[in-house]
Amino acid sequence: MIADALAERFNFASHDRSALSQAALVHDLGALVMNREYIKTNRLLREEERLDMQRHTVIGEQEAAKRGLSRAAQLLVRWHHEWWNGFGYPDALSGEQIPLAARILRVADTFCAITDARPFRAALSAAEAKKYLIEWAGIEFDPKIVKIFLLLEGLSELQSFDEREKTRFEDWFAAEPENLSADNRLAENNYLQEKTN
Repeated sequence: MIADALAERFNFASHDRSALSQAALVHDLGALVMNREYIKTNRLLREEERLDMQRHTVIGEQEAAKRGLSRAAQLLVRWHHEWWNGFGYPDALSGEQIPLAARILRVADTFCAITDARPFRAALSAAEAKKYLIEWAGIEFDPKIVKIFLLLEGLSELQSFDEREKTRFEDWFAAEPENLSADNRLAENNYLQEKTN
């Protein structure tokens, strides 16, 4: 997990790493609970929808509390959309006011979100996502965290979702043919046809 790898680089104590790991797993719980249809639409959000969606961090904090997560994890869920320059939400914290773990979660969440396709846009490649983080360092992201993030290696999450799926399929298809079921062989043939088109 990207957030935990960053926490390790910043020498987090085990209880702080645990809180960050919990928050990383449930950070968008508020959006799930809200269950808004506009999230699934193939368009950018309207202004009123964007404002409504910004409530997901506070709702997520409340839901994390209901589920017995630590107060630290609850606050990280609340603050995972705060921006380095103070233009984030819900509390408009800036710079060092934002706890280090929340700043880490901001970088990790953004990388994972933009390397996964959404109804309104295609996934970015890992290289494009890293470029985005660099361009927004000092605005949205803590530059120090972006710098350490760029040094991470060896995590499958550092690939875009499409790149991870491609690797998974290629590894899967490299298996001995006698171990593949008829359904797997059909999936392999479909994948290979798509790859050659």
